[in-house]
Amino acid sequence: MDKLKSVLSGEESRREDRNILQSVNEASTLGWGTRIKGFIACFVVGAACTVLGVCMLFLPKVGLTLFIVFYTFGNICALCSTMFLMGPVKQLKRMCDKTRALATTLMLTCLVLTLCAAFWWKNFGLALLFCILQILSFSWYSLSYIPCVREAILKGVAVCMK
Repeated sequence: MDKLKSVLSGEESRREDRNILQSVNEASTLGWGTRIKGFIACFVVGAACTVLGVCMLFLPKVGLTLFIVFYTFGNICALCSTMFLMGPVKQLKRMCDKTRALATTLMLTCLVLTLCAAFWWKNFGLALLFCILQILSFSWYSLSYIPCVREAILKGVAVCMK
């Protein structure tokens, strides 16, 4: 009966005009309370993985590898936690916005390069370098959500360099 009602009212043709992003957005609608719980849970898992990774750093032989894995996974969880607040489509659109496209690209590249250096290239010095760059790029990405902060930092650095 609902199908007949939607066809007769013209809603069926509007449904077919939707794109994939709209379909994903409609499928992922959560209540505000659920979004907050998801954000907190995902952020806590990310923070716990980061702390656990730092603790693993002191284990002999496998410590550095475990640190890199847990630290990178913690950053991914922290990044995904904000998707609960905004929704995945809005988060992806904001990540690709012109003001933070470079920061997003650097952050994701550092995440991938950290894992590549640790597992495929087996170069732990390079993995640590990428991990430090991961920290810096994630910080720069996070600052892009606060209006005018990145510009103020750049002006401060320029003044200090004179």
